Amino acid sequence: MKRSTLAVAVFLLATSAMSQTAEEIITQSENVFKGKTSIGTYEMKVVTPEYSREMKMDYWWDDENDRALIKTIAPKKEAGNKWLKIGNEMWNYLKTTETTIKIPPSMMLQSWNGSDFTNDDLARESSLNDDYTHVVISEEEINGAACWKIVSTPKPNAAVVWGKLYTWVRKEDFLPAVTQFYDEKGKLVRYMTYSEIQTLDGRKVPTKWSMYNKVKPGHRTEFYVREIKFDRNISDRIFSFRELERGN
Repeated sequence: MKRSTLAVAVFLLATSAMSQTAEEIITQSENVFKGKTSIGTYEMKVVTPEYSREMKMDYWWDDENDRALIKTIAPKKEAGNKWLKIGNEMWNYLKTTETTIKIPPSMMLQSWNGSDFTNDDLARESSLNDDYTHVVISEEEINGAACWKIVSTPKPNAAVVWGKLYTWVRKEDFLPAVTQFYDEKGKLVRYMTYSEIQTLDGRKVPTKWSMYNKVKPGHRTEFYVREIKFDRNISDRIFSFRELERGN
C-alpha cells in the first residue's frame, strides 16, 4: 500500500513538473514576438484556388495593455482601412464609407480581412496561457530542428474556439515551428508553420508565417514580417477612436 501511494505521488509530481515546464516553454515561445510594445510592417498574401491577393500593413501593438492598431497601406483601394483592438473587443474602420463597426461576438469566428485567420485570433492573441493547460507529450524533429511537442487543452469554463492545440517549439531557441488547431470533435481545422528565421531589432524571429486551411483545400494565408521594433514608446493616441477614424 505504501509503495502504491509513493508511486502515485511520484507520478503526480512528475506530471506537475512536466506541465509547468510546458507552460514555461509556451511562455518563452510567445515572448519571441512580444515586448512591452512592438511596431512593424508586414505583408499578407491570401491564396485560394481561384485567386490570390496581397496587402501591406503597418501595426502598433501594446502587449502590456492588450491593445493594437492595424492599418492597411497597400493596395491603394484598401489603404486607410484600420482595425482597433482593446482587450477582447475589436472595431473595423472602412475608409471608403468612412464608417466604424464593432465586431460582434457572432462575427468573431469569421475571416479576418479575407484571410485564413479569424477575428478571434486577433482579439484573443494574448490569452493562450490564461485559457489553456499545456503538457509536453514528446520530442520530435521539425525541418532538422529538435522540438518539444506540446498539447494544449482548454481550461474549465474557458471561452475558447479550439478543442485542442498541438505546438512544436524548437529546443535551441524556443521559436515556434508548427501549430495545429483542432475543433471540439478532434478534427484538424488548420495548421501554421513558421520559417525564414532572421534577426530583427536584435531578436531572432521567424519572418514567414503560413496558415493552411484544412477545411478549404488550396486555401492558405502567408504573413511576411518586413520590419519590427520592440519596446518603443507608443502614444495612447494611437489606440483611440479618433486615430482609428482619422482619414490617412
